[in-house]
Amino acid sequence: MIIFKDVITDDEMISDSYDLKLIDGIMYEADCAMITEGAVEIDIGANASAEEADEGVQDEVVKVNNIVHSFRLQSTSFDKKSYLSYLKGYMKTVKADLQARAPDQVEAFEKGAQKYVKEKLLPNFKDLEFYIGESMNPDGMVVLLNYREDGVTPYVMVWKHGLKEMKV
Repeated sequence: MIIFKDVITDDEMISDSYDLKLIDGIMYEADCAMITEGAVEIDIGANASAEEADEGVQDEVVKVNNIVHSFRLQSTSFDKKSYLSYLKGYMKTVKADLQARAPDQVEAFEKGAQKYVKEKLLPNFKDLEFYIGESMNPDGMVVLLNYREDGVTPYVMVWKHGLKEMKV
């Protein structure tokens, strides 16, 4: 298995255990699922005494997004102006990282990222949800979440060039 980490924060962002699709050579997309967490009941075969009857644990059943939950992503918010401001700084940092570790990919990253933002992100901006990594470092990658055309299936988007691979 390969875990993809943010090149800036070293936070785990996604893994190849999800069906990753490379879009336009710039962005990975992976479908998510809503899963149920909590409410684990363990029957040890004993009856509770009268004193212990009210000491039960109140487990709540919570529906969570499997990728957001698995990688401990934290919800954040942006308006269009603040996201574009963040993105400008993020792209500059990723470009500097790419120049050091894969200079042959810098041009493709710059052109591809600009086109992707202009043609795919900005027209759908109002539909996006934003998540940052576990460290909550505001300079790191922001994972984008949207829903497929069916309006039910969530999927995440992560910048390919902002990730480094860690084989597990």
